[in-house]
Amino acid sequence: MLEILSHSPAQTSRVGVRIGALLGAGDVVLLRGEFGAGKTQLVKGIVQGLGSEDLVNSPSYVLINEYRAGSLRVAHVDLYRIEDPAELAGVGLDDAWAADSVALVEWAERAAGGVPAAHLQITIEHLAETKRVLRLTPVGAAYEALVARLQRQAFG
Repeated sequence: MLEILSHSPAQTSRVGVRIGALLGAGDVVLLRGEFGAGKTQLVKGIVQGLGSEDLVNSPSYVLINEYRAGSLRVAHVDLYRIEDPAELAGVGLDDAWAADSVALVEWAERAAGGVPAAHLQITIEHLAETKRVLRLTPVGAAYEALVARLQRQAFG
């Protein structure tokens, strides 16, 4: 696990840019944190780091927003409104895990295990008004390597 302290929304976005630069087709990032923790702010940075100039908005009312980063599809999923994992059948979530896309899933805990086994989990916790801690937990060898690369880039 890697913990990163963010002192502002702009810094959270910059962390996202660094993470996005390391992601590629088939990657899955699960985002956890209470309302206002900064999940969508981090997604904005990740999408920018992937090379997209698309405007990122919270997909709370449509479940999935899609962005383009070159030939890469970015699926930004928000499961906040899901009350029962059975509701996920038929909403296209399986397409988010496609090999030609990066999936960024907010409120991933509402999928109740219906996410790929290998993924990067990022938990964002409020510490103060603008201060957050981002905990990156890799699940699987590819994500362990990704977190190790991020740690070397950020901290030497």
